Amino acid sequence: MFHSTGLKKERGTPPLSFLLSALAKRRIFGGISLLLLFIFFVLPLLRLVELSFSGEEGFTFSVYQEVWREASTWTTLWNTVIIVGVSTLFSAGGGLLAAIIVAYSDIRGKSIMHLFILLPFVIPSYIVTLAWTQLFSSNGWVAALLEKLPGDIAVVNLYSMGGIIFVLSISHFPLVYLLTVSVLRRIPRELEAAARVSGAGKWQTFRTVYWPLALPGLAGGGLLAFLASLDNFGIPAFLGIPANIPVLSTAIYQEIAGFGPQAFSRAAVLASLLGAAALIGTLFQWLLTKKSQNHETSYEDTAPRFTFGKYRKYAEIIIWSFLFIISIIPLTAMAAASLSPAFGAPFRLDTITFEHYRFLLAGNSQVSGAITNSLTLALITTFAALVIGTTIAYFRVYRPSAFSKSAELSIALPYALPGTVLALALIFTWMQPVPGWNPGVYGSIWILIIAYITRFTILQGRASTTAFMQIGQSMQEAARSSGAGFFSLWRKIMIPLMLSGLAGGAFLVFLSALAELTVSALLWSSGNETIGVMIFQFEQAGYTTHSTAFSSLIVGGMAVIGIGLLLLKKRLEKRGVTA
Repeated sequence: MFHSTGLKKERGTPPLSFLLSALAKRRIFGGISLLLLFIFFVLPLLRLVELSFSGEEGFTFSVYQEVWREASTWTTLWNTVIIVGVSTLFSAGGGLLAAIIVAYSDIRGKSIMHLFILLPFVIPSYIVTLAWTQLFSSNGWVAALLEKLPGDIAVVNLYSMGGIIFVLSISHFPLVYLLTVSVLRRIPRELEAAARVSGAGKWQTFRTVYWPLALPGLAGGGLLAFLASLDNFGIPAFLGIPANIPVLSTAIYQEIAGFGPQAFSRAAVLASLLGAAALIGTLFQWLLTKKSQNHETSYEDTAPRFTFGKYRKYAEIIIWSFLFIISIIPLTAMAAASLSPAFGAPFRLDTITFEHYRFLLAGNSQVSGAITNSLTLALITTFAALVIGTTIAYFRVYRPSAFSKSAELSIALPYALPGTVLALALIFTWMQPVPGWNPGVYGSIWILIIAYITRFTILQGRASTTAFMQIGQSMQEAARSSGAGFFSLWRKIMIPLMLSGLAGGAFLVFLSALAELTVSALLWSSGNETIGVMIFQFEQAGYTTHSTAFSSLIVGGMAVIGIGLLLLKKRLEKRGVTA
């Protein structure tokens, strides 16, 4: 009897040595995890800053002084400030207007309108740029229309600062819309009623009620558009490089591609400037988003708050025409150009050819290799991000600590930085991670794998965090009190309820990695080309029919994948609800 009780005591209360051993193992696991996160996510950024201060004589400011003395540096900075600043203002205005219409008006078909608004952002920016250049080309649809009008009206030249600003604004206003529409819907309509009762008119109500509450969300969305424009490489590269309009992202690329004296150090200086601006913008965006959430209610009111009345039909025609123009017509013009026999030839039904598609799919090993590489990179990145991001999200939600906060910050930093900055940081890190030792990572596909995982893991982490936050601790405790073990809890409760959120994050990571260009432009090597790199090379070499055909294939493929994953997501949601 006594012996039996002793056994129960031992099982119920672990000995001190066991607890100390478990604690030591946990600390060792946490230390190793943080070390790996530091090596892969933080160390490259530190190496970048270090190299910008490195010279033949050791630590020096000479490279900074040399770069700052050059007139081309100030031209590049001025171009960056104007292009990013003006495009951000246009994005903010367009995003706010779209958010007000969708959140408050009585316009019909808002769910489809929502998808059309997001389309220019979902499609890779370099493909959007190709679509617009085909639409405004000398033999494009706009030129054909202008020829039929009286007068001598010239086609707008997109290979200009104005063209870059226009395409950036079209591509990034959905970001402002996304952050603002949710904030607008959460503003209690009772505040408007109270203002009206107090004698305030429509303008005064907007100025004193809606504007102060919506401003943090609008500013947060505007800063997000600012960061996206600062980070963007595809649009300034496709439109700015041919027109000799450098910005910081393309200047970094051209420094590395030029292989000039001190190319890497000079690029590191420009990257440090670009990275500092991005980090400051990210900090402000985070603070403003947090402030906007403090003033919101948790309930989203989707009922209309104003009506167009008898003018609703005309308003719908104008809105849908605009969305059709910015979303569908450029892509259609690009597809038409890909079916023309030669660049510049007018599109006619009797001259349609699929020769460019045949060349891509059956006659070019580089293209098939690029497709294989991109699919492989996207799948590996999605799986790695799913494991790493979900693990960090679990500890962040259910076991918050200094470790989980540090881990989340580590995977967030690389995404906050522009892609060219991250790529340059990875080059400096993996050429010689330890002085005198080159593991052969740089120049192979492994550098792209590391870059993609480093850049896109945070997307899965945020999606997984949202999924975990929807499952309360009380639900888990109830399952445990009912006798559910660890595996039973995850199999029957956690995974079914989380699967939809995890699938959404994985879908975003996969599409982001599949058509990535900004990081790949600096990290690719012969035999390791990606889809984005091949399209960029075709366009730079003047093979526009090939680049438009390849882009049309990618848009079609992304549409098929997107529809398939959305259907899968809906099916998982149904299974999750029934579970």
